[in-house]
Amino acid sequence: MPIEITSTPDMEKAVRSERKKPLLQSTRLFVKKPGTQERIFFTEQLSLLLETGTSMHVALQALKKQVNNAEMTKIIDGLIEQISEGKSLSAALAHYPDMFPSTYVNLVSAAEHGGFLDKVLIELMNMDEKREELRRTVTSSLSYPTFLIAFSLGVVLFVLVVVFPKFADMFSSIRDELPGTTVFLMGASGLLIEHWMTLSAGLVIGLAGIAWWLHTPSGSSTIDRVKMGTVGIRDIYIQLYLIQSLRVLGLSMSNGVSIPDALASCRDVVHNSVFRRFIRDVQNKVTEGSGFAMAFQQADFIPPTVRQMVTTGEETGNLPRILGRVADFYERELGKRLATFSRMVEPLMLIIMGGVVGLIVSSLILPIFKLSRAVG
Repeated sequence: MPIEITSTPDMEKAVRSERKKPLLQSTRLFVKKPGTQERIFFTEQLSLLLETGTSMHVALQALKKQVNNAEMTKIIDGLIEQISEGKSLSAALAHYPDMFPSTYVNLVSAAEHGGFLDKVLIELMNMDEKREELRRTVTSSLSYPTFLIAFSLGVVLFVLVVVFPKFADMFSSIRDELPGTTVFLMGASGLLIEHWMTLSAGLVIGLAGIAWWLHTPSGSSTIDRVKMGTVGIRDIYIQLYLIQSLRVLGLSMSNGVSIPDALASCRDVVHNSVFRRFIRDVQNKVTEGSGFAMAFQQADFIPPTVRQMVTTGEETGNLPRILGRVADFYERELGKRLATFSRMVEPLMLIIMGGVVGLIVSSLILPIFKLSRAVG
């Protein structure tokens, strides 16, 4: 039977001290910050060493020799120092929230008390690997459409800045007979050439302003609402947030982490204020004793299948297992949806590119025909 455990005083103290003064501060430039791949390697190797009976201190010393990232070496040095002082691994990990999120720390804490640390480390590694696979799926699905958009803009700018000026003098004699599209593109070409510094500065300032606004509470909240409310993309984001949160919940609860701590971990994983508010509602329902499934039933953006499965899981006592199964199901569905989205966007972008190129070519060819008739 899993052991239920909440955050220990050592862990809470470590987190408070981390907020006041982070232990890991890199003063060197251009040092690669350790990320998910480094955490996966750390987790897998530590699990293997502990499984063979190696003590924690010796295992960390061995891991330090295998790590090539300077910042990761610093982290392991800090862990070794705190383990030597008698602190638990979970309390030591809590000093590095950027590398080891609350989900990781809570599960390690539960595993330390339950005596199955090596097994939980393997589960954490699998969760990180699935998260990385999902990230690669999303990136690969969006990379080609992004390239097509950037390439199209590049072609248009090249034609306006390099090609059109060469025809300006030639077309001046028949300016009154030029098609509207040619006049417009020639005007745009002249504007880009004559005021490129002003336009570039305006573009940089505009992009900087948008980036600043996106980092404000108002901007991020607006974008979060757009993600959850726009037809066509809302289902993709809802599935993504369900995968992230349900996998953390299922893994945490199955290994004895208390429901409040598991839900708090979900808030760290999901970066959307609307979905975080839903998780907070789930916490409130659990605290009030209304049940875990009640908040799922009241959230209109949660798919009916998820509501039913969560309700069934809570009634039968198999909630952790069902949450994991739902996360796996939606991960497969999201992969299929993104693949379909990518296949639909590619021909659409090609049609748009073809239309833009056709418009530019016709804006050049038609005036040349008129010139040839005039000369003849």
